[in-house]
This record gives sequence, C-alpha cells and structure tokens, in this order.
Amino acid sequence: MALIQMEFKSETLKRTVSANVILPSERFRGPYPTLYLLHGLTDNCNGWLSYTRIRLWAEESGLAVVMPSGENSFYMDILVKDGCLGDFGEYIGRELVSVTREMFPLSHKREDTFLGGLSMGGFGACRNALKYSETFGKAAVLSGALHFYEYPVSWVETEGNTLGEAKNFGDIEKTRNSDRNPRYLMEIIKNDPNRQFPEFYIACGLQDVLLEANRSIAKALSEAGAKVTYEEGEGIHDWYFWDTYIQHVLKWLNYSAERK
Repeated sequence: MALIQMEFKSETLKRTVSANVILPSERFRGPYPTLYLLHGLTDNCNGWLSYTRIRLWAEESGLAVVMPSGENSFYMDILVKDGCLGDFGEYIGRELVSVTREMFPLSHKREDTFLGGLSMGGFGACRNALKYSETFGKAAVLSGALHFYEYPVSWVETEGNTLGEAKNFGDIEKTRNSDRNPRYLMEIIKNDPNRQFPEFYIACGLQDVLLEANRSIAKALSEAGAKVTYEEGEGIHDWYFWDTYIQHVLKWLNYSAERK
C-alpha cells in the first residue's frame, strides 16, 4: 500500500491544493475502483487518516481512496463577502477526478467511482453525486449536514449555524430551487431520461441532532427513484460513529476488509 501526499495547482480553484491518496498493495492490480472521501467542517485532508483506520482497511480491500481538502466550502461553488472560496463543486465533481485518473492507475468507469463523506462532507457527497451523476456510481453519506433545506429556517440560522456556515447557502428561501439543494438536483435527474441516479448509502447516529434531516433525504431519494440503503445506530456526531460506519460503507461497496 502506498500513502501519497500530493499537491497540485487547481485550475478550478486558482491555487495549490492538497490531497491524500491511498493506493492498494501489489497483490491487487489496477485500474483501481476509487472512493473520493470528503472531510467535515473545520477539518482537512488529514482528518480521515488521523481519526479512522481507513488506511488499514483500504490496504486490505484493494480500493483506492482519495481524500481532498475542501476548506469550509460544503463542496459547492461559492462566493462569499470576504472573498472567493472557489468552485469546490466543480473541483470535486470534475477536476479532482480527472487529475487523479491521470496521475494514478484508477478506473475510469462510473460503476467503479464512488463519493463519500461525513457531516459537511456528507452533504458534499450527496450534492455532488447528484450534480455529477455521470461520474459517480455510488455515494455514501455519514451524518450528513443535510439540514439547511430540511429544517425550519429559524433553526438553520441559529442552532445549525454555529460557525456561520449558513452563509454558504445564501438566503435559504431564495436558493431552495438551486443546485445547493439536493432535492432540486433529485428532480432534475428524475425528469431527465438520459440521467441515472447514483446508489446511496446513508447512516446517522440515533443521538445525532441531524438525524431527522438524514431520514428525510433518504426518504426523498428513495421516492425520487434512487436505490438507497439507510442505517441508524447508537451514536452522536463524532469520530466514534464515523470510524465504525466507514466500515459499513466499505462492506456496502463490496470492498470490506474481509475482501482479499
């Protein structure tokens, strides 16, 4: 197994960006199926490596894992008052996939290309798997920060806005019918015979304040026509839950640690 810490100049974001890449050991042969794994708010590309055993499980499974840094962008294309965070949706959905496929022996097939994440990254995985559904065949959402259009605006602007993250979404009512809202993207796929839903895995802790938002999005995806696997279990919004349930994700992808 190789752990590669990479930097490259992103044409989309107009700056140098960082990512970590796990490549399987020599007993596996490429091109490798690939999971693009997104971190949560305030974290960076090292989060998954620091707080879970993803490196061990990827080595044992034959699955490549790419972990980019998304700043606090919610992995959307965002302009904010104090400057430009950048087109993180386009970066995740197109450029990062293209660049890593050029650099490493990764599969170019949709059915081998997966997107996943926790909390903010869970939102990013849901939103970008829908927006770039031609690229991603499956998406995994752990404790997704999916509350912005699912909970009352008053809650979003207070309880759900502890670090000012709601600014990424602008006026909630005005952006409800935009690609910031996963439900809007669901309708686009549902009404386009040339597009296909990715398959989804969604999991959330029973004591997580975002539980109802995850339930709501899982139901909406299923009703729109997506194939959805949904799980709940004991836990709150923390790494103990995510360290456990990333194993569930790998089993759902059929790349669990037992796969030799």
